[in-house]
Amino acid sequence: MEDFKLLIGGALEAGDSTMDVINPATEAVLAQAPRASKAQLDKAVAAAKAAFPAWSATPIEERKKALLAIADAIQNNAAELARLLTQEQGKPIGDATGEVYGAAAFFRYFTALDLPVKVIDDSPNRRVEQRRRPLGVIGAIVPWNFPLILMAFKVPAALLAGNTIVLKPAPTTPLSTLRIGALIKDLLPPGVLNIIADNGDLGAALTAHPDVRKISFTGSTETGKRVMAGAAEALKRITLELGGNDAGIVLADNDPKVVAPKLFQSAFQNSGQVCIAMKRTYVHESIYDAVCDELARLANEAVVGDGLEQGTQFGPLQNKMQYDKVMGLIEDSRAHGKVIAGGVPVEGKGYFIKPTIVRDITDGTRLVDEEQFGPVLPVIKFADDLDAVARANNSPYGLGGSIWSSDLDKAHALAERMDTGTVWINKHAELAPNIPFGGAKFSGLGTELGEEGLAEFTQLHIINMAR
Repeated sequence: MEDFKLLIGGALEAGDSTMDVINPATEAVLAQAPRASKAQLDKAVAAAKAAFPAWSATPIEERKKALLAIADAIQNNAAELARLLTQEQGKPIGDATGEVYGAAAFFRYFTALDLPVKVIDDSPNRRVEQRRRPLGVIGAIVPWNFPLILMAFKVPAALLAGNTIVLKPAPTTPLSTLRIGALIKDLLPPGVLNIIADNGDLGAALTAHPDVRKISFTGSTETGKRVMAGAAEALKRITLELGGNDAGIVLADNDPKVVAPKLFQSAFQNSGQVCIAMKRTYVHESIYDAVCDELARLANEAVVGDGLEQGTQFGPLQNKMQYDKVMGLIEDSRAHGKVIAGGVPVEGKGYFIKPTIVRDITDGTRLVDEEQFGPVLPVIKFADDLDAVARANNSPYGLGGSIWSSDLDKAHALAERMDTGTVWINKHAELAPNIPFGGAKFSGLGTELGEEGLAEFTQLHIINMAR
């Protein structure tokens, strides 16, 4: 087994203990990961704090060079990182390779941005400048569904702004992030980026640490609430990208055979383990049966298996807890709807669930109202477009949503009524590093990506001078 290490203060070091990382496709131990102690967390924060004055004073062009070097290191080791990512997370190797290259691209994107001084007023009586200053030590907490791309939502923006970082990957998927730490440890001054791994026990300590000035967290809404509470005592900044229950609304003018494959991919990418996956689909009654039939056909034809095997389209659920949750939701849905594809576990080892379609189900059931975060899609019938939007909005979540129609004006008018951070038209779950991303309601606070996401890692600083 490869020897994985924490990155603290520019040096690789063993954890004070270790923990097993399980391959979700085989249920076998993939590797022993280092498990940081509270003392090692404190050491990482201290290293980041000590590195902050020099890093924040480093010219932004030099910081950009470091980001480009990191991007090159990630891309040059894409094959190794992708294989490791598939083994710990479960996704097919092609998807894992795309995630690695995507992470490198996100690092490169932020090097095109700057934090210029903006002159708000330059009159005879005064000059007012708007500046952006780094905050200090950032705690970045990343989930298990996209360990590398979601790391790249946070780290390059924070570093470009002049902050230092303590990065904590999810306990079940730490290996690819730790490997990146080993690859890039000499590309930044010691302490600028620190990577610790835990068994789910250090998040509260990182969140509440008095020397951490901001927490950037991606994960569940319930955990996000605890992060917010932990940050409150020190009034530290937070960005929370939380759960979603994204609705897709499919209008009557769609061709079922054309739209169904797009809906299917929107729902089942990464075996449904995507914060912005389509998690409930509202389909007009005139095409409801045909769309359900097409979705069921696609689900029955899907190839589910080990992500390292050629031809696999969908891997396992990432962990046993999530597998049990999704199976429970499927069983509950049988009393409220009709399972027309999937719905049964795959025999043998691994946390596999075949893509599952449930029709004749409606709002007020667990599968429709809760976030399943797995390969099961409820398909709900509607008769009135505005009613469908109202039903989609009747959720505590508001991450994303989509409208599907050949009438773009009608689709746009309905999109304006969606109470979500992002609305897509004739697509779903598309993200890009230059497009700001954030949720409404229980789906989060703040913004990631784009110029707005970069600004969230800074303190607004106004200089107002009399003349």
